Amino acid sequence: MGEFSIFHWLIVLAIVLIFFGGRRIPEVMRGLGEGIRSFKDGMSGTSQTPPPPAQTPSEKPEEKK
Repeated sequence: MGEFSIFHWLIVLAIVLIFFGGRRIPEVMRGLGEGIRSFKDGMSGTSQTPPPPAQTPSEKPEEKK
């Protein structure tokens, strides 16, 4: 009692597939990974987000008159 056998894991997998479907699982796992990565970055105080791209003179927005 207290240990999971392969049969238990197959039941859990079947339930997850029923609730989320095959296409949704990679999206959920990707979101979970990004959340964990963000949490770790927040705990360590570092941020690995790239700086916003610099605007070139040709990309100036049009002025309103």
